[in-house]
Amino acid sequence: MNLLSLKGIVKSFNGVTVLKGVDLNVEKGTVHALLGENGAGKSTLMNVLTGVYTRDKGTMEFDGEIIESISIKQSEQLGIAFVHQELNLFNDLKVYENIFLGKEYVNKFGKLDKKRMIAESRQLFHDLGVDIDPTELADNLTTSQKQLLEISKALFFKAKLLILDEPTTALNTEEIEHLFQIINELKQNGTSFIFISHKMPEIFTLCDRYTIFRNGEFIEEGIIKDITPERVTKLMVGEGYNEKKEVYKPRTVGDVVLRLEDFTGPGFNNVSLEVKKGQVIGLTGLQGAGSSELLQCMFGLVQPTSGFMELYGEKIKEYSIHKIMRKGMAMLPANRKENSVVPDMNLLENMYLSEHTLSAFNPHIYKTREKHKFEYYKKILNIKAQSFNNSILSLSGGNQQKVFIAKWLNTDAEILLFDNPTQGIDVGAKAEIYRLILELANEGKTILINTLEIPEIQKVADYCAVFYEGNLVKILQHNEIDETTVMLYSTNAISNGR
Repeated sequence: MNLLSLKGIVKSFNGVTVLKGVDLNVEKGTVHALLGENGAGKSTLMNVLTGVYTRDKGTMEFDGEIIESISIKQSEQLGIAFVHQELNLFNDLKVYENIFLGKEYVNKFGKLDKKRMIAESRQLFHDLGVDIDPTELADNLTTSQKQLLEISKALFFKAKLLILDEPTTALNTEEIEHLFQIINELKQNGTSFIFISHKMPEIFTLCDRYTIFRNGEFIEEGIIKDITPERVTKLMVGEGYNEKKEVYKPRTVGDVVLRLEDFTGPGFNNVSLEVKKGQVIGLTGLQGAGSSELLQCMFGLVQPTSGFMELYGEKIKEYSIHKIMRKGMAMLPANRKENSVVPDMNLLENMYLSEHTLSAFNPHIYKTREKHKFEYYKKILNIKAQSFNNSILSLSGGNQQKVFIAKWLNTDAEILLFDNPTQGIDVGAKAEIYRLILELANEGKTILINTLEIPEIQKVADYCAVFYEGNLVKILQHNEIDETTVMLYSTNAISNGR
């Protein structure tokens, strides 16, 4: 029996139709995969369902009730919860305050009943097996804890339908297994899920049914066990996709341009590494192993405590973002929403922001020149956007990421630090990013890419640096990189040094 039935949903923006009569049917007590490339219409349909957008045409039925119109508040009252890929927490509020925001308990005197809210938050986390202190400031949580908080918050108010948009992006293997256990238990009790992900192993492990969109159109629906990952990918991307196409090609590299010597900082220890001009280095390890923290310190977000970094033979004495940028280094951070998106700026402004910071002595921005550069990057990165005047929030997560890659390429940096650059990007767009990385390397750019996805490193990296508990434990050459070997070192199952 269907809990949700959407039929012939149409939605247009400024004369451009982004949903072209799509259908979606979700049965009670199932996990339903909603699949498609970035820009296929998945997020738009979910925003229609949750009252963010008003549909132009089509019918909606939820739990046996015809929905003529719907608002955000009404969708919550119906029992629909949307856990977004881009976290929607208030960092300056405590954990329990985030959970009860807008739904606070008050005592008989009309004052906030903090004890009750804290106690119920603690019980919620205990029941779900989540290790979070309800009185902790949200800003102090790790990214994975924030993700689990968002999911716990939705579960607390007994949602009938949970929409999970890339919920495992910031989670390690153990946390993903725990999340799937929670989902399966809730499914047994009748809760339904819409699961949006680009990770095929997760989809085929967790989901019962699927629906595929492409370019705003409904393509196919069915039972997961009746289809293969290869078939899903072809339906998502189109017949032109070739998943077996090799990306990596060896190339001639130059002299050493980056050297770390016993480099130590928050989250990592005594890292020594040499990187040559034109190399692509993959960094990996379990969540929190130190590779992401290393990139943040190299870019001046935090200060090292010992050791040094050398760029082009010169020791860095001052670790500030602006100083590091002036040395020719750029960084694409992992968390788009918190560290990249400037929501009040359009696409053009988001793109030229970093370059203008470097040339701040010149207060003038030549819009015609910047528009030409935007069109150039739009073409080479295949950014799906109607106009440079569009809001950055109008783009899918993958297309937002491409704008931010363009932003850093626009600074003419020679050393690029990419922290999880394909986060939330579909398989077709990922292939474009891989090709771009190798093209940049062929042009002499030096790239360090941190990712938990080993196939990503196999496609682009000359070698892989594996981290465990803050230490660089192994360097693997390109032909040595495979998921089993990397996992053995990432979990300390093998620890024979570099």
